[in-house]
Amino acid sequence: MATLAEQFDVVVLGGGPGGYGAALYGASAGLRVALIEDQRVGGTCLHRGCIPAKELLQTAEVLRTVSSAKEFGVDAGQQPTLDLRTSQTRKQQVVDRLTRGLEGLLSNRSVTVVPGTGSLVDAGARHVRVSDGSELQGTGLILATGSLPRPLPGLEFDGDRILNSDHVLMLDEVPGRVLIIGAGAIGCEFASLLSDIGSDVTLVEALPRILPGVDVEAADVVARSFRKRGVSLHTGVRVTGIDGARELTVSYDTPEGSQQVVVDKVVVSIGRQPRSEGINLEGSGVEVDERGFIRVDSLMRTTVPGVYAVGDVVDAPQLAHVGFAEAIVAIKTILGEEATPVDYEKVPWGIYCHPEVAFAGYTEEHARELGFDVVTQVQRFGGNSRALIIGETDGLVKIVAERDGAILGVHIAGAWATELLQEGYLAVNWEASPAEVGAFIHPHPTLSELFGESALALTGRSLHA
Repeated sequence: MATLAEQFDVVVLGGGPGGYGAALYGASAGLRVALIEDQRVGGTCLHRGCIPAKELLQTAEVLRTVSSAKEFGVDAGQQPTLDLRTSQTRKQQVVDRLTRGLEGLLSNRSVTVVPGTGSLVDAGARHVRVSDGSELQGTGLILATGSLPRPLPGLEFDGDRILNSDHVLMLDEVPGRVLIIGAGAIGCEFASLLSDIGSDVTLVEALPRILPGVDVEAADVVARSFRKRGVSLHTGVRVTGIDGARELTVSYDTPEGSQQVVVDKVVVSIGRQPRSEGINLEGSGVEVDERGFIRVDSLMRTTVPGVYAVGDVVDAPQLAHVGFAEAIVAIKTILGEEATPVDYEKVPWGIYCHPEVAFAGYTEEHARELGFDVVTQVQRFGGNSRALIIGETDGLVKIVAERDGAILGVHIAGAWATELLQEGYLAVNWEASPAEVGAFIHPHPTLSELFGESALALTGRSLHA
């Protein structure tokens, strides 16, 4: 006798930001939702990504602040030391508190959370089997199974010497010497963290510069800071070999020739791959591309009617807030409401290394490639009163605009950049002109004045620019 599947309006596979975002948004609209998750809800972001990484980076910031306290006339006593085990305990407390809050939200909205993994029985019927043997069926089905750290071909993660992002976030002792492969957002955050807490860090990147996709001037702020802090930084590099047992000898080719470095640990940070295996997509009609990403249209619909995909399992910026936005689009489409597709070229980005980087919209280079008649304005932190007061003078705000037209991109590098971006994000997405933004009053003394001054300067008149 066939198992009778329990009926829901929406069944969601995966409890990360895209999945739980869809569940919460759908439930708030009155839909009956089931959420299948094999671990605690929250996904990579909450348990193995955004939140634990930023908590440890905050530890590094506190250590930097105490170490430089004498510059402010504050005698903090002897040289500060770090107990990484205590920091790890605090990190877990933060994660657990947020997880309990999320679990409470889901419960309060009557979302049925089903422990286990789910696989497709019949995609066309939105029919799913859970690993415990139960079966669910939804009017709509949302695939939000997330992503996994991408390994370097031929090099397996062992959690001891060869680490991925999950392993780094579980360290309870500061490693002496570390090589980080990949200088994207995650690699730069790890380089910043490990350098600040006492590791000897070598950072290598295959592309010509660090932070690919970031405006060149903003990325240069980070590169200069890293070099001043003793990070050995190499771009245009290809790792050719890793040998050794207790110590690892890493060989790599650079534009200047072959080099070697001896380290205790290697961190592979070359991106993340979609977690699309194991949900029985083969033969389901749900198409994936050659890299395993599920194909979707602008409304997050897969190639099977009634089946949607959101988050890291689709080929889009792997950001928690993008997963939230995609979840809203999917639920609105299921409800038959008008949904505004996510404009991926204008989403906000935040990179939490020191100094931070945040941006939205086009870089200067990309805007020119698209044929815009571009004008730019840069304001540097060194002339800003609040930056001098807090002792964080490395940084800039850069606005990219069309001549006599709208703001196309906003790029910030420096202290609190991730908290400063939202005004720029709104300006880009509302297609505001520099004159419109320049008319707004910014409180003094603040770092936010840098954005106002940049916009005002693009009008041809300025105060401090």
